Amino acid sequence: MVSGPRVADNLALAGRLVDEAVAQGAQLVALPEYFPIIGAADADRVRAREDFGHGPIQDWLAATAQKHGIWVFAGSIPLTASLPDKMRNSSLAYNPAGECVARYDKMHLFGFSKGEESYDEAAFIEAGSQPVAVDTPFGRIALSICYDLRFPELYRAQGAVDLILMPAAFTDTTGRAHWEILLRARAIENQCYLLAVGQGGRHENGRLTHGNSMIVDPWGEILDRKQKGPGVVIADLDHARIAEIRESLPALAHRIL
Repeated sequence: MVSGPRVADNLALAGRLVDEAVAQGAQLVALPEYFPIIGAADADRVRAREDFGHGPIQDWLAATAQKHGIWVFAGSIPLTASLPDKMRNSSLAYNPAGECVARYDKMHLFGFSKGEESYDEAAFIEAGSQPVAVDTPFGRIALSICYDLRFPELYRAQGAVDLILMPAAFTDTTGRAHWEILLRARAIENQCYLLAVGQGGRHENGRLTHGNSMIVDPWGEILDRKQKGPGVVIADLDHARIAEIRESLPALAHRIL
C-alpha cells in the first residue's frame, strides 16, 4: 500500500486488495505497517489511536476476516499507550470468526539520522516488551514489525516457527541498502517462510517508503515480489519444503546457544 492521512480511504483500498488476494486463493492475509494511516506528522497517528478491542479500524479488521473466512494480520495500527502523547504500534491477528487472537506491540523503535532525513520513533511510540507467536492452521507464526527485522534474537526467542510476518514502512534509504538482505537472512537462519509486506511509494506527506514486498522460502528464494505501489504478493506455504530443508541442513538442531 501507499497509505495516506485518511483512514476511511486506506481501509477502502485495503479492502479491495484483500478481495483481490482472496480471489487468488489466499487464506491468510497480512497488511503493511501503518496501513490505516500515514499522515503529515507523527502526531496524526497518535490522534488516530484506538483502545484495544474497540474502534473503527479494529471493527473493520474483524469484519473483513469474518466476511471472507480468512486469517487477517493487521501489519500495525495505533493503539492507546500509558502516556497521553504516545501510542503503541501494534500488530493484531484475527481468526476467520473475526476474533482477535493475538497482539504484538513493536519492541524495537527506529532511530535514524543522516543529512536532512531523521526519524525517532521513541518520541511518539511506547515500546512493547514481549515477543509474540501465534499458532494457526498454517503453522506457528512469529509477529514482528519493521525495525524488528534487524534483531535476529527476537525470532530465536520464539522457538521454531513456520512463518515470520514482517509488515513495514521501511525508509527508501535504508531499504535500498539492507531490506532484501535482512529478509532473506531471517528466512534462511530460521529455515522458515517469511512474508514481508511494506508500504511502497511516495506518500502525501512526501515520505518515500521502500516497498519491495516479497515472500521468501526457507532456502532464501524469493517466491513473489512487488516493488512499489498498491498490490498483492502471494505464495503457498509448503510444510514439506520446510521439513526437507531442516532435514538436509539441520542448523536449528546444531545450535549451541
